[in-house]
Order: sequence, then structure tokens, then C-alpha cells
Amino acid sequence: MRLLSAVLKQIHKPPVYTSRQRCLSPLQDEALVSGSSQELVQRLSSQVEVRTAFITEEEEGALLRELEPGLKKKRYEFDHWDDAIHGYRETERVRWGAACEQVLNRVRSVAFPEGSPLLGPVHILDLDKSGYIKPHIDSVKFCGSTIAGLSLLSDSIMRLVKEDASNEWLDLLLPRRSLYILRDQARYNFTHEILKDEESVFSGQRIPRQRRISVICRNLPG
Repeated sequence: MRLLSAVLKQIHKPPVYTSRQRCLSPLQDEALVSGSSQELVQRLSSQVEVRTAFITEEEEGALLRELEPGLKKKRYEFDHWDDAIHGYRETERVRWGAACEQVLNRVRSVAFPEGSPLLGPVHILDLDKSGYIKPHIDSVKFCGSTIAGLSLLSDSIMRLVKEDASNEWLDLLLPRRSLYILRDQARYNFTHEILKDEESVFSGQRIPRQRRISVICRNLPG
């Protein structure tokens, strides 16, 4: 499904600065966002958001019960049409049970402006433990100014790098059952990726990455 457009980059890690927002997950002593400068962290603070414990264990279970039967029919793939993803299964879903629809409505209400036309199908991306997502910017043909994703089954690290200045970057700690939101400049001008398990380190702390399913909502181009 051609939902991603690859923009590959070599990323170097400068000194780390952290935001004041604190994680309420078991990694409670770690900040959620680190970056190449405090100025960048502050500048993008309204455009990059991570909400920990956005869904409960029960809600995660409800989502998995709907998703697993269809995902099990697919094989993990280790190439992608534009080389953006390795070790993945993906699908789209339009219809959901009542409990899952309630969760998705909550995502939509906090992530998108009221009245914003949304992309109908919800994108489901299942990464194997050895899988990863390379740096890319989602095509403007398929989605608008905002991307919102639930992280199921595993903690992970998302890295954002400025498309025309690779020394400007943010790392986001995405705890299991959290919601991330990317808006506007963070969506259009920065690549985003999910790090490999062996590279999954946040502010010097190892964040083991297991199989990860993301449930992604997008709005339509304006």
C-alpha cells in the first residue's frame, strides 16, 4: 500500500537536550522528547506530541483481537515498494467494533482540528522485532497536515530529522499504548523513522524493541 515516500538519510547524533515533559510510563524518569538543541525542542513543541497511557491494556487487547486474525494471514515482508520499511505486514481497516471505534474517535478528537476531513481507512503497520522504518516523509498526495498513531505491544523510538539540515533532529520515546501526533512543520519538513532494535537508545538508555503494531490515522490533504 503506497502510503509512504522514502527520503533516506545518514543521521549523526549531536549532544542531547531534553524537554520538560515527563513520561508517566514505567520509564517515568525519562523525558519523552530529546533533540539536537533546546531551541528546536521548544519550536516544535506544539507540533510534536506524545501522550503516554493513551489507551488501557483492555483497549489494546480489543484492538489486537480485531487486528490479529487478518495480520496472521500475511507474511512479514523485508522489502517495500519504495524501500521505506523492512520486516513488516500492513493493512487498512475501515470497519471496527464498538470498543475500538470508541478508541479511534478519541484519537481523532485530540489529534485533528474539528471538522477536518479524515482519510477513511485506518492504516495498520505491524513491524517484526527485526523490522524498522527508514526515514521518510508521507506523501502529500495521500495525507494532510496531521498524522496520529497508537503504539501497541512495544516501546519504540521515533526519530525526526530536518529534510534539508540533517544536524537538526528530534528523538521521541513512544511507550507502549501511547499516542504520537505530528503536525505541520514536523510533518512536512522532517523525515520520521522507527529505529531498529539494536539502535533503540533514548538519551543514553537502551529501549528494547519487540514486535510493534501501529494504528495510524491521517487527515486528507487540504
